[in-house]
Amino acid sequence: MSVRQIVFSDQPILREPSHKVRQVTPDIERLVDDMFETMDVARGVGLAAVQVGVPLRVIVVGVPEDMDDPDAGATLALVNPEVARASDEMEDGVEGCLSVPGFLGDVPRHAYVTVKALDMRGKKVRVRAEGYLARVLQHEIDHLDGVLFIDRASATWQVTEGEEEAAEVEAASRRNGGAVDALLE
Repeated sequence: MSVRQIVFSDQPILREPSHKVRQVTPDIERLVDDMFETMDVARGVGLAAVQVGVPLRVIVVGVPEDMDDPDAGATLALVNPEVARASDEMEDGVEGCLSVPGFLGDVPRHAYVTVKALDMRGKKVRVRAEGYLARVLQHEIDHLDGVLFIDRASATWQVTEGEEEAAEVEAASRRNGGAVDALLE
């Protein structure tokens, strides 16, 4: 495994749709391993292959274990993911992005989604997600279509690098009438 360079929002590759993967190969497995390593080092919760300069439809997700969330500790690697179903119900939440450092935004997302994809064995899977996991999946799938969270945000603001988490807690607290338990919804 190796840590790959993260591509930032000024790079045109982030605005282009990623290509479908024809088959899960050892090269795709290495890419996924590198993506998990890169995401962990960068302290992210999700990463799309295009964010490391590889325009393929591959994402990884790692919901922190210390979150008060039903999906805490979940890790996923999905190939060719797409939202198959989405709830009509929308939820606002604070998002940031490893490719857009120093900015956060309020982003409306579907409360529930079903994502269809291939797993690392090349088998078809469906992932039903709600809350935080649904938000992260939608965020990462957007990357595969050339969409950044700032494109969907109802408001964005700049934060000091390294202070993103504190700003997310504060914003979530304001949105929920002072309740911090909705941290990073």
